[in-house]
Amino acid sequence: MEKIHIAGGARLTGAVQVSGSKNSALALLAATLLAEGATILDNVPSIGDIHTMTDMLAQLGARVRWLSGHRLEVDASYVNTSETSYDLVRKMRASFGVLGPLLARYGTARVALPGGCDIGARSIDFHVKGLAAMGATFTTEHGFVEGHTDGLHGANILLDYPSVGATNQILTAATLAHGTTTIENAAEEPEIQDLANLLRAMGARITGDGTKRIVIEGVERLHPVKHRVIPDRIETGTFMVAAAITGGDMVIRNAVLEHVKPILLKMLEMGVSVDIDGPPMQVYDREFPEPIPVAAIRVMAPRRVRSADLTVTTHPGFPTDMHPPMAALLSVAQGTAVITETVFEKRFRYAGELQRMGADIRVSGQTAVIVGVEELTGAEVTAPDLRAGASLVLAALAAEGDSEIAGLEHIDRGYENLVQKLQTLGAQVTRCDAESRRGLLSYV
Repeated sequence: MEKIHIAGGARLTGAVQVSGSKNSALALLAATLLAEGATILDNVPSIGDIHTMTDMLAQLGARVRWLSGHRLEVDASYVNTSETSYDLVRKMRASFGVLGPLLARYGTARVALPGGCDIGARSIDFHVKGLAAMGATFTTEHGFVEGHTDGLHGANILLDYPSVGATNQILTAATLAHGTTTIENAAEEPEIQDLANLLRAMGARITGDGTKRIVIEGVERLHPVKHRVIPDRIETGTFMVAAAITGGDMVIRNAVLEHVKPILLKMLEMGVSVDIDGPPMQVYDREFPEPIPVAAIRVMAPRRVRSADLTVTTHPGFPTDMHPPMAALLSVAQGTAVITETVFEKRFRYAGELQRMGADIRVSGQTAVIVGVEELTGAEVTAPDLRAGASLVLAALAAEGDSEIAGLEHIDRGYENLVQKLQTLGAQVTRCDAESRRGLLSYV
């Protein structure tokens, strides 16, 4: 079993490059099933969740190949089945997103019920109800959802909750439906807009993405394109916290300012200095016609930041994926903070592990009270899910002494080359297996 060993206390300085968005790339990969031919995605992160999704596309018959380190080609011309493997879908919830594209293009789909991080109830009901309103019928048995349709049609769909997954699912399916579909109370996240940009390039007719009301006019067919994935706003935020928790001075490159505004504003509230290195630049490649306005963000932090209350909600509010990393920062901030989580009821699974490192956290229902301590201490901890794992890495960077973090299969799902990136910033961090770990920890 591999673990991460961190000798805490190093002040992080230097520059780091943000990878492509995990959540966006997963939705884009599912959408490649809509068009016959080879779609090429650039800026795709090489992480666990992406490899799970490409394995599933290959299992469906698509031809998938990496053209370079971050450029991926998916040719959906060869899809020969509409049934997904349970072993793959159980690893990651986003893989359920192929249901809509398979129904829209092939009229049938048999998709295993999804897995992924256990951070709370994330019902597929919103997905199924939306597709049913468009003319699909479903049965659920033996751990699979099986859907059929003689042809999807437009519908007016109201989401009871602005689910990103359900919005993606309905949006992709509606592109090939007959007539016009309206999604009310749609998710507004940047990843939704990135998906809509891909679909429009493929020939879809979509308006309103990024707002609560999305309108899709169905077309007969879509064609393959080349598309660049947006930068990962959660990785951007994670490195902002890494600078803040170590009193560092860090330049974070390849960031989209508008996407990280809630995180940036909270940092300013906590006494962190944030400078933008000039106006946003347009990342433009003639092969990939959608330019992305990116900037370099310089984050400079005092030795200890101020506490600030945090309410986690859907976009454009503070993102739930940044809740655990911020909890690590608040654990060593001056004062007392209250975190209120409104999205996932099990987001607080990191609390017990941070307490092992000396954090003063009390959780009640969907609220946590965090009293900042002067210093955390190194400990052996285990990541219970992806973002909780990030919070433990961040806490270990600031802690006195050595820490050892297990459960790397969770962290690997969402962060590309995390250890190497931290090393370039001056962190004393290594990744090692059980044999090479012997003697590393000062308390062993």
